[in-house]
Amino acid sequence: MHNFSSTTDNSATKTDTSTSSASKGSEKTGVGKFQHVDLTHPLDQKMVTAGKAVYDLKCASCHKLTDEKLVGPGWKGVTDRRTPEWIMNFVTNTEEMLEKNQEAKNLYEICLVKMPNQNLSDDDARAIVEFQRNNDGKK
Repeated sequence: MHNFSSTTDNSATKTDTSTSSASKGSEKTGVGKFQHVDLTHPLDQKMVTAGKAVYDLKCASCHKLTDEKLVGPGWKGVTDRRTPEWIMNFVTNTEEMLEKNQEAKNLYEICLVKMPNQNLSDDDARAIVEFQRNNDGKK
């Protein structure tokens, strides 16, 4: 079971009933249900593997693992620039993030393409973060 707070009841989440903070969000956490994510130390290799599978299937056509922009921004260093909450909210709540979060709006101005909804589950989103942490050399 992964430990992150959200405003929905999901067997893989800890439930947080503070919906006002989730709908409003912040620049640091973004807009969405993820308001706190406990990171693993060391990296959870099963999540890294699952995240790579999601990346290969749904992300690699637009995102490189380097800092090079393809269609979307490269992923190198993303876990240094963004919180895990922001990343998870962006990949699961892209439209609202692009409407309400300034950092997401800034990315759109650079890329000029809106990321399509990939229908990622909460666990997929968490696995992506772990894979990105691994890509960024976190241990």
